[in-house]
Amino acid sequence: MQNIGHKISRNGLDQHGLSNIQNAFWNLSAPRLYEEATRRGEAQLGQGGSLVAVTGSHTGRSPNDRFVVKEDETEADIWWGDVNRPMSEENFDKLLAKVQGHFDGRDAFVQDCYAGADETHRLAVRVVTENAWHNLFARNMFIQPADSALEDFQPQFTVLQAPSVAADPASDGTTSETFIVLNLKRRMVIIGGSAYAGEIKKSVFSVMNFLMPAKGVLPMHCSANIGPKGDTAIFFGLSGTGKTTLSADSSRTLIGDDEHGWSDQGVFNFEGGCYAKSINLTAETEPEIFAAASTFGTIVENVAMDENTRVFDFFDSTLTENGRLSYDISQIPNASMEGQGGLPQNIVMLTCDAFGVLPPISQLTPEQAMYHFLSGYTAKVAGTERGLKEPAATFSTCFGAPFMPRHPTVYAELLRDKMAAQNAKCWLVNTGWSGGGYGVGDRMKIAYTRAMLNAALDGRLEKVVFVEDTNFGVLVPQSCPDVPSDVLNPKNTWSDKDAYDRQAADLRQRFEKNFVQFEQHVDANVKAAAIRAAA
Repeated sequence: MQNIGHKISRNGLDQHGLSNIQNAFWNLSAPRLYEEATRRGEAQLGQGGSLVAVTGSHTGRSPNDRFVVKEDETEADIWWGDVNRPMSEENFDKLLAKVQGHFDGRDAFVQDCYAGADETHRLAVRVVTENAWHNLFARNMFIQPADSALEDFQPQFTVLQAPSVAADPASDGTTSETFIVLNLKRRMVIIGGSAYAGEIKKSVFSVMNFLMPAKGVLPMHCSANIGPKGDTAIFFGLSGTGKTTLSADSSRTLIGDDEHGWSDQGVFNFEGGCYAKSINLTAETEPEIFAAASTFGTIVENVAMDENTRVFDFFDSTLTENGRLSYDISQIPNASMEGQGGLPQNIVMLTCDAFGVLPPISQLTPEQAMYHFLSGYTAKVAGTERGLKEPAATFSTCFGAPFMPRHPTVYAELLRDKMAAQNAKCWLVNTGWSGGGYGVGDRMKIAYTRAMLNAALDGRLEKVVFVEDTNFGVLVPQSCPDVPSDVLNPKNTWSDKDAYDRQAADLRQRFEKNFVQFEQHVDANVKAAAIRAAA
């Protein structure tokens, strides 16, 4: 094996069963990874110097191909089911041998990095890939150690990623040729059969979601920012709710846009980069992200491009609607380079209610916050998925169910306890429809949502009168600066009040049906909040 690169670790690849690699490229810089990726035909140059990659048939995550190894040390701590599918240690060993054997006589790229900006809680991660551009992805998305730390770098978790390796479902215990397997006992992730770069990022996020609760840290699928007075806010929300847009406020400093931890000392980013969706991206709607797309160091993944001019067409979904941009967070002008903030004063839970019955903003008790955190509600609208003819309610517990190895109540109880200890306020913000559901009413004006959020975060809503919503039990402000008062109470915006009552009752029943799975796992106070919110 020939080791090539920058600051090669004394703790080599032999410990991962990779002793027969031809050339191991260690911790290469972005320019050198560009050279290798283009020389090997893995990627092309795009407009402005970005690196353009196409991942083939896999243009998103493969949740049905994700497994957790069932072993004695962690078996009792895993939330087994459709999210965390069990795999035997025997089958893991067979897949691992395939991956290790694949690297025999081949080149490999290695990045030693950290997950977690807080040194107390960070995880030393080694990412080994067969392609140079995937190694650049790891370099973008995780935190780079100082040069002085690289020579003695000892990984606490290792990711081996080889898209060219295919599983045999009949003998390997997989559902297809693709596999993403977490072995928490062996502290290893193996990925094969998919070139979608997001599998690397989300696998490490899943690992952090398992490890952090044992340290008293709440791992969160959220964005976070800091206000002018040093106040920290957290934004939970599923895709389409406005999480990235609303947290990227130019008047506030961005800690990070996707994955964070909440410790006793404050909030810290798990990542060192951003992985932004690019569909329908324009300079007017998302100027910082649009600019990043044409910047050296950015990976543009699965986006249509003119082969001559190398100009991107972000409105072309031929490859996928899940086009992505991976870039270092330093490309965002108002981003925090420390990736840390203080203890949060405000928690924002974003939902896009396409039924048009949830208040545009309301305040939650800690128990209600736990209830809505476990629910993770939003709604998809007609046309966003094949065959979808009317709005469909979606519940993704903890606003990130696919990445939660432990039972959801572990995370929800941490949230409730930390909220109570900090006396933090929690706001449920509906960025969906008003005046009727999808097809009848209108989408909530972004200017109104921003005005309500700003008033909540800067404390102005503390001075107004709140009234309990009769349908969902949440507290609704009766006035808000720069927002018409009738907008704050959703029933007032409907011309057909009886239709509103029927739709609200329908959504309550959906909440209630979804929450049955958690009732035996929560205490009486949360059950009371659930009854209040869904009765």
